[in-house]
Amino acid sequence: MRIFVTGATGFIGSAIVPELINAGHQVIGLTRSDAGAQSLEAAGAEAHRGTLEDPASLRGGAAKSDGVIHCAFDHDFSRFVENCEKDRRAIEALGDALTGSDRPLVITSGTGMGNAAPGQPATEDHFNPDHPNPRKASELAGVSVAGRGVNVSVVRLPQVHDPVKQGLITPYVQIAREKGSVAYVGDGLNRFPAAHVLDVARLYRLAIEKHEAGSRYHAVAEEGVSVRDIAEVIGRGLKLPVVSLSPEEAPAHFGWLAPFMGFDMPASNAQTRQRLGWLPTGPSLIADLEQVRY
Repeated sequence: MRIFVTGATGFIGSAIVPELINAGHQVIGLTRSDAGAQSLEAAGAEAHRGTLEDPASLRGGAAKSDGVIHCAFDHDFSRFVENCEKDRRAIEALGDALTGSDRPLVITSGTGMGNAAPGQPATEDHFNPDHPNPRKASELAGVSVAGRGVNVSVVRLPQVHDPVKQGLITPYVQIAREKGSVAYVGDGLNRFPAAHVLDVARLYRLAIEKHEAGSRYHAVAEEGVSVRDIAEVIGRGLKLPVVSLSPEEAPAHFGWLAPFMGFDMPASNAQTRQRLGWLPTGPSLIADLEQVRY
């Protein structure tokens, strides 16, 4: 297949590109810069100039492809609501170019969209369109373009990691440096799901190859790692004290990250494994955090 990848030079996208190429696919990667174009060409991909803010560039990349993996997202969480709306518009633009064909569009969301009840693992078959998390905009856009005849599936991400980046845990480490302590909320037993970036890249490939319309997949290797366990390994790495905060103290300490730090967000991968035969094999989140060069 000839696959258009948005976010192709980002953390996850730069793992997806070689995964696709090594499986025999051709890749067109979205980039806004000369440096990005050079890195894509060095990896054996074709560079396509454009941005998430330019719907014409997204439509152009999708139009010359056999399918699209959309994993780009603006991770400035201080503007999270605005960026979720930007993602909605990007998905709609990609859908414009794929309408009336069976060319697949794989979009990206978060595992939290599958939480049906507090404390219960998120599941692939659940989606609440009234979810309070603004990231629901991505899946609502997927539903909208599917209604126009586009073959849409969704990959939901947990905390994606290697020894350099670990999703929300990367800014969590920076906050710990600034505050002089590694904090968790309450007993710290709330959980984050996680997966190694190479396992996640393989899942995107399997999802676009299967191109099963309406499917939702959880890129989850570990159902839930407690925030306290995460804090303790970071505390050892930074040689900082690990402390518990009350929910009332959390906003002053964590800033924009505070809403995420108290949530219990376990997620199942049972349906994903069954549908795709996906078996994650990468290191655990704690193993990667132990390898971080603090």
